[in-house]
Parts: sequence; structure tokens; C-alpha cells
Amino acid sequence: MLLTITTTARPATDLGFLLHKHPERVQEFGQSFGTATVFYPEAGDERCTAALMLEVDPIALVRSRGKGSPDFSLSQYVNDRPYAASSLLAVALADVFRTARAGRCRARPELPGTPLPLELRLPALPCRGGPDLARRLFEPLGWEVAAQPIVLDDGFPEWGESRYVRLTLSGSARLADALNHLYVLLPVLDDGKHYWIAPDEVDKLIRAGEGWLHGHPERGLITRRYLGRRSKLARTALARLAELGDETEEQLEPAVEEDAPADEAATEAETAEPEATGAGATTGETAEPPTDLEPARNAAAQDAAAQDAEAREGAGGGAPKGRSLSVRRRETVLAKLEQLGAASVIDLGCGQGELVGALLARPRFARVGGMDVSSMALTIAARKLRLDRMPDTKRARLTLFQGALTYTDKRLSGYDAAVLMEVIEHVDPPRLAALERVVFAHARPGHVLVTTPNIEHNVRYEFLTGLRHPDHRFEWTRAEFAAWATRVAGQHGYQVAFEPVGDDDPEVGPPTQMGVFTRDQRS
Repeated sequence: MLLTITTTARPATDLGFLLHKHPERVQEFGQSFGTATVFYPEAGDERCTAALMLEVDPIALVRSRGKGSPDFSLSQYVNDRPYAASSLLAVALADVFRTARAGRCRARPELPGTPLPLELRLPALPCRGGPDLARRLFEPLGWEVAAQPIVLDDGFPEWGESRYVRLTLSGSARLADALNHLYVLLPVLDDGKHYWIAPDEVDKLIRAGEGWLHGHPERGLITRRYLGRRSKLARTALARLAELGDETEEQLEPAVEEDAPADEAATEAETAEPEATGAGATTGETAEPPTDLEPARNAAAQDAAAQDAEAREGAGGGAPKGRSLSVRRRETVLAKLEQLGAASVIDLGCGQGELVGALLARPRFARVGGMDVSSMALTIAARKLRLDRMPDTKRARLTLFQGALTYTDKRLSGYDAAVLMEVIEHVDPPRLAALERVVFAHARPGHVLVTTPNIEHNVRYEFLTGLRHPDHRFEWTRAEFAAWATRVAGQHGYQVAFEPVGDDDPEVGPPTQMGVFTRDQRS
């Protein structure tokens, strides 16, 4: 199986720095199921192509994986795995391009953060759902998608099309983002993995989906398929994604959801442990493949159950509240801004624009700003906010721009209030002082609202090990947050008060803590 990555950004051979693979060398990497080879079919200043070729040993695959794999086809000596892109290619990609996926480059540290014109090609990709599903998954991420169905046999056109497509993705993106899109979505399109799915797959999904999965209109489908339809793991993943994103996008643009195949659904109904469904699911693979577009009523029921779990876990356990923690956090911030009488608000670290959209929906906020360091996040925000169709009067109230909170910027000044909602924990501790100067010494809004996770509450999240998000540089206890906020307020002429967000657990406190800074009148 083959994946090619092409760029035309001059000098195009910088692709070698990003991939950490020299264009003049052919490199091989052993895998448990075969050999991955990286080479460059072309490498020039104007155009450079890197190829990842995975040679699968079908006999070794059967012997090492077949008997203990959830994929029934792997127990057969003749199958499509050596030829079609699948979870095997995703695993090889993760291993071979590990540093590139993390967005690191010691030799050229400025390169990983730069969007490049890219073209990704997969000659044969199993796609349960057809070309339309490929477009539904990749187009919201900014890719131009060409998914050409492959016929079963050119000599017998009456047999129709196979479940494989020839996929080409074109667009401008960071290479790390492009690789992570493929890592997550290849097994999603194939709707299967060659290995058993353990709870640590949730962490892998959250890590690889950073910055894009929580706002994807098909995130429910992606999560369930990536986690092999293990409902317990899917609920956990959706709850953690709710910490980062917002469910209301699915209400604005409802996605066509899917249920598990009938045999899996029946098995799950008979047992409380989803992992026990493996045998039933694999025998079901010999029948017709699962339908990719299920009836709406079944999808609604499953999505309601997932959202119920998100609300319950996002609130820290207990009875469902009907709203996830991310929604309650945003509602708390909006209520506080209205209570403070702010007429102009800037969302610092606005991400994909959930809070910005909520502010624009309230005419009392006459001026709304949104800043983020990620150009991709701002592009997605513009799509979500429908800037191309926004009425002129509303568009005149909005300013979106790219910037960093560690550098002074005159565009941050002149607002009644600034919001840093789940932002400071993404900043390296040595750089917090720069953020403090930019926000509290230079921009100096009348009010600053800062929310951040309460690490004491993490014990209430099932399956969570470590911090809540792989990009968090730290998470504070209530005492640590209070000490930081009190020091910052004292140094810059502000008063600070603290409020809980979410259910205030009597033992470990709320899941999110909020500091409300108010500038001294005389300062």
C-alpha cells in the first residue's frame, strides 16, 4: 500500500526537514506485519514528493494477528490488507513520522507551524460509505477532496463499483495536521482495525484529534468508528472532547449519524462489557458489511445517549444535567459578562469560535473580537460562523485575527472585557509572565475572565490518566490558581474573585475554576 505527500512550497525539499527523512536516502522501518519504506520519487526546489510504501507480509500477518485480531479478514491468507490503506498504514505512519506528527523540527523550528500547499494521494482506500463519506470527513478540515470509486473489475463493468476509492486531498495545512488527519481517519473510513482496542485508544484519539476533532461535524461517527464501536470508550472520548469543544455545532448542521451493525448491537444489549462483543463482531464480518447511513431515529437515540454521558461526565459525575461542561462553562462566562455590563469583548484564544458565535448572537455586545495563534482554527471558525453569509450589520461588529498572547499587540486594546477560556494551561509556565504583561499591563481591559481546569477534580473522570488534554502544560489545584491570580491582580492593579464552573463537588471542587479580574478604578 502507498501514501504520497507532495508540496510545491519553495524550497520544496524542506519537506525532508519536516518528515525527518533525507530526500537522497531510501529508509526502511520494520513493522510487526511487514516493512515500511520511505523514499522520494521527486525532490526539487519547486516540487517534492515523499512516499511511504508499506509491504505487508500476509503470512506473518495471519500468524501474528489473525487468530487474535478483531478483523476477521486477517485470519485469511488472501485478503486486501497488503494493497489497501487501512489501520496498518495508520500505525506505520505513526511510527515512521512520529516526530513530524508532533510538529517538531530541531533543524528548522519555524517550519512545523507553517501551512504548506500539500497534495496527499492514496491509490486504494477502503471506504465503507463511499466517496460521499470521504468528502464528509475531510472537507470540513479544509481539504479539497477527489474520491474516485474503483470498479470491481474493468473487464466486467456490470459488477459495479467496489468499496475502494482512489483518494486525493489538496489544500494548505501544517504537515503535522495532515498526518494526524490521516492517522485518525484511515481506520475510520475502513471501519476496522487490525488490533484489539484498549482504553488507551481514547488518549490516542484525543491527542491526534487536537485542534480539529472536537469541532468536526462528524465527530460522533469518527469517535465510534475509531474506537471500534465500543460504546463505553466512545462515551468517555465524547465527554473529553466536550471539555474542548461544543455540541451546538451539531444542532446547527446536523450530521447523519450511524449505529453499530445489528449483530454488534445485539451483542452489546446482552452484555455490559463492550469488549466482550469482539467475537460476535468478527463473525458478523462474513456477512454483508454494515450500512453506513442508518435510520435517523436510531442515530438520534444513540447520539442522545452519548450526549447524556457527556453531560454526566462533563459535570463531574452524578445525574445528567442535559448540558456538557463546555456548554455550562460558556454560559457561565456569558452570564458574568452581562452582569459586568461589558459592551465590547475579545476572546483570547478563540479556537473555532464557539464563544465568539455566542457573543455575536447577543446584540448587547456591540463589538466582538477573536484572536487565536492557529490559522486553521480561525479558518474553521469563519466557516462555522458563516462569515460569507453573515449580515453586514453583524459582520461589522466582529474582528477575527491571528496573534499570540505572548507578544504585545495594539489590536488587543480598547475592549471592556477579555476572556481566556481554557487557555492559560496551554502556555509553557516560563512564558506565563509574557502573557500576564500582554493582557494585564498592555491591553488592560476593564475585566478579564480566566477559566482553567481544576486538577483536583480529575479523579472523577473514568479512564483519565495524567492531564485532561495532551497539550496542557500544567493543570492547577484551586489553591495554586488562587495564588497565581492573586499575585497577577496585585502586580497589575486588579481585584480578583473566584467562581466555580460546573457542579461544585464537596470533596474535590468544580471541574473548572474561574477567576474574574476587575481593574481598579484609580489604576
